[in-house]
Amino acid sequence: MAKSAVLPRAFYVDPPDRVAQRLLGKLLVRRQEGVRLAGRIVETEAYFGFDDPAAHAFVGKTLRNEVLFGPPGFAYVYFIYGMHFCLNISCEPEGQAGSVLLRALEPLEGLRTMARLRGLASATNPRLLASGPGRLCQALGIERETHNGIDVCSGRSGLHVEDDGFEPGEIEALPRVGIRKAADRPLRFAIAGNRFVSG
Repeated sequence: MAKSAVLPRAFYVDPPDRVAQRLLGKLLVRRQEGVRLAGRIVETEAYFGFDDPAAHAFVGKTLRNEVLFGPPGFAYVYFIYGMHFCLNISCEPEGQAGSVLLRALEPLEGLRTMARLRGLASATNPRLLASGPGRLCQALGIERETHNGIDVCSGRSGLHVEDDGFEPGEIEALPRVGIRKAADRPLRFAIAGNRFVSG
């Protein structure tokens, strides 16, 4: 695998739809009990601030969502449906809310550990490990209590994003899923033809 560099904070300063597309092909990396878990980001969703009814920031700044208001490049983790964690990364300049939800990974490193964390057999089809935001967090052991507010621009944080030079090729823009408000906006982005994109 090519040598990777942790993405700098400046990468996340732009609007969510731009950051969401640029994150495709990058590596999400997590250290879990000394094991490096890594997967290529193949699907994302953009969420804006006060003008996006589907965004957690739409209601204004609260204790729960304050990470969304900056600085950029920090993990925002929330619990959904009483059973799944979801990982977002804050973007936009500090004080202006925005985030990108990471929806799916193509697992590359630490697949046995990912399967164990998912409660699956080690020989499980890799597509079942991190295809979907809940699976992604479970496969990497990401939880709100531990990871909300973590600086993903630091290689020492235990959770960060790297660039290994991979070019994703064609990108599809699709409607967001799992939401009721502003669901028709084409703010879900995926690497076209990638089999690890969520169903």
